[in-house]
Amino acid sequence: MTQANRNRVYIFDTTLRDGEQSPGCSMTVAEKLRMAHKLADLGVDILEAGFPIASEGDFEAVTEVAKELPWVQVAALARACRLDVERAAESLAHARRPRIHTFIATSDIHLKHKLKKSRQQVLEEAVAAVELARQSVDDVEFSAEDATRTDPDYLEQVSRAVVAAGARTVNLPDTVGYSVPSEYAELISRMAQALGDSAIVSVHCHDDLGLAVANSIAAVEAGARQIECTINGIGERAGNCSLEEAVMAMKVRNDRLPYHTGIATEHLYPASKLLAELITFGPQPNKAIVGANAFAHEAGIHQDGYLKEKSTYEIIDPRSVGIPAGRLVLGKHSGRHALRDRCSHLGYTLTKAELDAVYDAFIALADRKKGVMDREIAALVERVTVRAIAAD
Repeated sequence: MTQANRNRVYIFDTTLRDGEQSPGCSMTVAEKLRMAHKLADLGVDILEAGFPIASEGDFEAVTEVAKELPWVQVAALARACRLDVERAAESLAHARRPRIHTFIATSDIHLKHKLKKSRQQVLEEAVAAVELARQSVDDVEFSAEDATRTDPDYLEQVSRAVVAAGARTVNLPDTVGYSVPSEYAELISRMAQALGDSAIVSVHCHDDLGLAVANSIAAVEAGARQIECTINGIGERAGNCSLEEAVMAMKVRNDRLPYHTGIATEHLYPASKLLAELITFGPQPNKAIVGANAFAHEAGIHQDGYLKEKSTYEIIDPRSVGIPAGRLVLGKHSGRHALRDRCSHLGYTLTKAELDAVYDAFIALADRKKGVMDREIAALVERVTVRAIAAD
């Protein structure tokens, strides 16, 4: 295997499955299809379209995505039991590149309180589910739910067993967002070494401590080669690893993170906008990469540097993620350079004295408002220039 292939990170998008499980994120079949087309444009490697046993709508969504996007690798989720696996296989009947993603919890907390099963029972059910899934599809992924709170020796035993049963990918999720990067990297490194080239190690991190992206990147450095993530980071509770953040971290800091994906990054912002249109909320304004303020500059020092050379305050070319350009926000923290630039765009060429007068009036207005609109700036310029003419 070449170094380039070893450094290829696969993007497993679960916006339509785990993402949809977040309150306010439910989508109809038609909406899932619209989003699936955008995810295909984005270039995700695996598109998890739903949890077929959960509802007729989820079953239909997986079926229709597989029909409409035959070139895309489509995954369906299934618990480690016969009914789930068979339902997932049925939903993928039209897929040319189907993947059954089966899972069972492995932590003692889950075994004792949720499953009420022994470690041996869970091991046997995990293996049986993988073997059953392999009867329908060649590509099976197994997830050890709550892997980060699972005894490492037992987790390795389960991982080796499911690979022997036919799993090509072993996912070790931080299901409750409990882990920290150094700890997670140790776990992933151990499992990647244990499995070697027999399977791809995948990670699925939740953001309960705000560490989903950091944990995912640490896992890649430790040997994971699949990241499970969502657009805008939506998902259960605090959400999942944000696809756009993980991808752009590897792209922008490729000097320290020498990995690559198949993502067409210019589709990141359009994908984010479409998702926000389909569900009940969009990303917070200060959300990295796709937030409304991600490429907005208000502080005068920042604006001055930006106008002289954009790279002083922008580490990403907005166009590379599908945003036409950065923008200057005129407010009480803005300086003369930004105000003069905005006036120029509005068609006004001001002398130094006129700019000083407009700036004083602008700051007085900005102190009373959250932001100053272009029409208000134009009115200030007109007022100052009229006064200047009258004085003459």
